[in-house]
Amino acid sequence: MTLGEAGQGGLTIEGLTKTFRPKSGPVFALDGVDMVVEPGEFVTLIGPSGCGKSTVFNIVAGLEAFDSGHIRLDGAPNHDRLGGIAYMFQKDLLFPWRTVMGNAVLGLEMDGLSRRDARERIGPYLERFGLAEFADAYPDQLSGGMRQRVAFLRTMVQERSIMLLDEPFGALDSYTRTNLQQWLMGVWEEIRTTVLFITHDVAEAVYLSDRVYVMTPRPGRIQAVLDIELPRPRERGIEITDAFLRLERNLKAELHLHGTDDHDG
Repeated sequence: MTLGEAGQGGLTIEGLTKTFRPKSGPVFALDGVDMVVEPGEFVTLIGPSGCGKSTVFNIVAGLEAFDSGHIRLDGAPNHDRLGGIAYMFQKDLLFPWRTVMGNAVLGLEMDGLSRRDARERIGPYLERFGLAEFADAYPDQLSGGMRQRVAFLRTMVQERSIMLLDEPFGALDSYTRTNLQQWLMGVWEEIRTTVLFITHDVAEAVYLSDRVYVMTPRPGRIQAVLDIELPRPRERGIEITDAFLRLERNLKAELHLHGTDDHDG
């Protein structure tokens, strides 16, 4: 099996609602979120801070309960998603006492593979991810971009059919972020794992995505859906084409139209 081949990876979210109930009083987080992610698609969720994007991810991953609605994987209701969906958080969450190899194999070890088998599986991918010469390095010896590559490899090598990426490039400088966007596209073009992605960056959403869902301020709802009809593979330079700039303007207009103006670009 190669990365991304486990299952089909279709995801359907219907009427998802969620209310948090702290001592200070209820917080209505999600109000009927509807989304469809077809197998092998790269779909982005964008909206203001606090609108519920990460809450959607936590629910899909099985980390958070929801009040009402339905979540279907490959068309079938799925109530036991915990551990079955790959999830990369905003921070790399690398263990400082583990090497690059040790961090990369962590998910496989948690899946029950022996350390030896996990390392054998990881080995061929280290070079593809630009990590081969850093296999024995520790996280504090790596740049921010390299750390994100390790976290990304750890996430992808678990071979889940759906991968959630919660603003993985948000903390990086512009140059590193741009390079990693292009690198991510190259890897994703090879494996075509179903990806649901969160960003605040409009240009990033357009560059990476097949489709973008725009959320309202809390309580979060889907206010608009924008299909990104740009050819793949996408090379650097596409950002200055008329088609790209038109899509970027349309997405910004949707964000501003509903007051969701907390974004970059």
